Amino acid sequence: MSGMIHIYCGDGKGKTTAAVGLAVRAAGAGKKVVFTQFFKDGSSSEINVIRDVENIKVVHCKTIIGFWRCMDDTQRAQVGEDYTKFLAELFVLAGDADLLVMDEIISACNHDAVDESAVLDFLHNKPTNLEVVLTGRNPSEALLAIADYVSEVHKIKHPYNRGIPARKGIEF
Repeated sequence: MSGMIHIYCGDGKGKTTAAVGLAVRAAGAGKKVVFTQFFKDGSSSEINVIRDVENIKVVHCKTIIGFWRCMDDTQRAQVGEDYTKFLAELFVLAGDADLLVMDEIISACNHDAVDESAVLDFLHNKPTNLEVVLTGRNPSEALLAIADYVSEVHKIKHPYNRGIPARKGIEF
């Protein structure tokens, strides 16, 4: 059976959580998982747990400067350069995996921190049995077209809108 491409998108809470759940499920079935995040520093609670799960390799790009909207042009250029190199390394690592999770890769594409055409080229030519998960808001039509699964998480209500900040163990 060929590996398929999953997109978890939308403005609601739960995209990363769904990706983590699939990573744990795959690892529990003896599959090798590579899990990475873009625009996140790897310190969130779910990463702390999955680092200890056999068969899950967590990798991060060392360049984390904060929210894209808060970066200046020099910082954005540095993120783009570093993420481009990291993406190439990630694709090599994926050659030995059964599941590759790229959390917030869609955001990285949308902000031109990575070249979406490189992501699409990888997806078109990925190892046959590799399952791939991409998360983030507003995937392009090209990403939607290549995906086998597209699940949208829609926010109806969120405590953040009432001024309640993210809570450790719940939102991060």
